[in-house]
Order: sequence, then structure tokens, then C-alpha cells
Amino acid sequence: MPQSTADDLATIRRLAARVDTTALCDVAKDTRAMSPALRCRSSNPILCGPAVTVRCRHDFLGVVQAIEYAGPGDVVVVDGGGHETALAGELFARAALAKGLAGIVVDGGYRDLRFVASCDLPVYSRHVTPMAGTTTRLATVGETVSCGGVRVGAGDIVIADHDGIVVLDPATAIGSLTAAAKLMATEARVADWLAQGAALGDCVNLADHTERLARGEQSSLRFTI
Repeated sequence: MPQSTADDLATIRRLAARVDTTALCDVAKDTRAMSPALRCRSSNPILCGPAVTVRCRHDFLGVVQAIEYAGPGDVVVVDGGGHETALAGELFARAALAKGLAGIVVDGGYRDLRFVASCDLPVYSRHVTPMAGTTTRLATVGETVSCGGVRVGAGDIVIADHDGIVVLDPATAIGSLTAAAKLMATEARVADWLAQGAALGDCVNLADHTERLARGEQSSLRFTI
């Protein structure tokens, strides 16, 4: 998987700040959306950065390794197999904040919500549990993993907001984000029309679309403004 250059990452972050994950899913069919079972546990759901991946099973030593390896702006993505065991907690979030990481995503358990719930670092997990794993199994940082039901490779672009988490191929991320920004500009125009009293049907090809479908023809609903 090709890694993004510093200039590419700057462009990706600039574009990501302007778009929603919903728009990305609408314009880029290769967008990988993680399971909604992975929920934000901190005060800030917004993240964007290249993935630093690690696979762990009931043992969180690999998460320590990944946080140590990761640099500013990276997202630590943990394949915990969806198990309930806590693979990270307060000190992991504090360490990530101190290093300037963009966030932590754990397909497994997280704990110490008394701190994490008010923490500005984006933290996502499938479970919340007080029971932590062991620290006896070395892990390989940077291998391709499965998190939230999707494949995540080292350097893949991870973006999250209030609607969930998506993963983009770094080779096509800028194109996908640019298309999503254009879609959101169109949606902003639609919102203006609706605020002025227009009907939703005035903003899309509703009549033509439904007629084509009724005739058994292929069609797609699209904006017309």
C-alpha cells in the first residue's frame, strides 16, 4: 500500500475538515465503513489520519507498541477481534495526546471512561469494560488487520465524525474527498432552496426518475440544482 506524502496528508486533512463521512460514502463506492458498533467514547468524534495498525487478542502489549511507534497525526487502529477485553484505557489516551496522535480505534474493549469520556482525543471502541487483558504477547505493528468489519492496512486514511468511521485508500483519498466536497456544496444549495420554501422534489429529478423506474428502466435519483 503506497504511503501518503506530507503534502498529500496536508491536502487530505484540509479536505476532510470540509466533508462528512456520509458524503464520502455517497461518492466513493470503495469507501470502507466500519461497523456502527464501534462508538466514540470521548468528547471529540472527529479524526483524520493514516493508520498505524496492530492485531491483539486479549493482550494489550501490542497497543503499547503501536502507540510508541505512531507519530503525530497518526490513528492507532487495533484489531481486537471484537472481544470484550479492554485493550486500552486512560494512560493510553494520555500518551496518545502527549504524542499528538489523531485518535485511537479499538475493535475490542476500552476502559477508564471517567477520564476518557471528557478527553479531547477521539477514542472509539466496540465495548466498554473494566477487565483488561494480559501483557505477554508481542505483536507486529503495521500488518493489515480487520477493524469494525473492514480491512485496514498501514497508511490507509481513517476518517471519523458524528456518523461513524470510514477508511480510504491513500492513493485515491484526495479524489474521493474532492468529490465529497463538491457533493456537499450541492447539498448546501439544496438546503438554501428548502429554507426558501422549495419542495424536495424541486431539487431532484423525482418525476423523471420515478417514471423511468415504472417503465423498468435503469435510473438514478440526482440533484438538479
